[in-house]
Amino acid sequence: MPPSPRPDPTPEPPLPAPAEAAAAVRSSFAIDVPEALLARARAGEAAAFEQIYRRFERPVFTLALRLLGGARDEAADVLQDTMLKVLAKIGDYRGGEGGGPFWGWLRQIAINEALMRLRSRRRHEHELPLDEDFAAADAGPLPAAAADAAALARALAQLPAATRSVLWLYHAEGYTHEEIAALMQRTPSFSKSQLARGGRRLRRLLEPETAHA
Repeated sequence: MPPSPRPDPTPEPPLPAPAEAAAAVRSSFAIDVPEALLARARAGEAAAFEQIYRRFERPVFTLALRLLGGARDEAADVLQDTMLKVLAKIGDYRGGEGGGPFWGWLRQIAINEALMRLRSRRRHEHELPLDEDFAAADAGPLPAAAADAAALARALAQLPAATRSVLWLYHAEGYTHEEIAALMQRTPSFSKSQLARGGRRLRRLLEPETAHA
């Protein structure tokens, strides 16, 4: 059983500036885990899983916090549920050639847990309305206030859940529109539209803070 999550892990990293290629983004989950440590965890060694838990505690909590709009209690629940699932399924992970890194496998579990919690909220408005201007994606740099994690958190929390999720998965985790569409059970066009409209909305929310800085 993993230890109870700390209610307030160390400060979360800011959202990176948009890039031409989302794949160039280095995820905060990109943490190397020695195969020997994984083998010990698969064998049921509690101390080994404790080390894995501590390595990924902050990335999981941060991702959940961002996708859930700053709901810390829910983010802590996602952290706990994710690590319990990792503990239960770690024997199923097969790395090596073509298997992908362990951190990518763990990140997938965390994202699924956060998105499942979002879907369970059953809100009526989950994204910004679609229109025909999504092709004109706003890829300019975010205002300087984006470097302030607190300002970013406040701005993201004002966006609808799905829009916020697309922005974070694309900019912070480096997912492509096709991958986001698969995760959210939508289409690549939906992801592109939410990125464009959400990016503009986020910029407008952050610019007042920049102007008064």
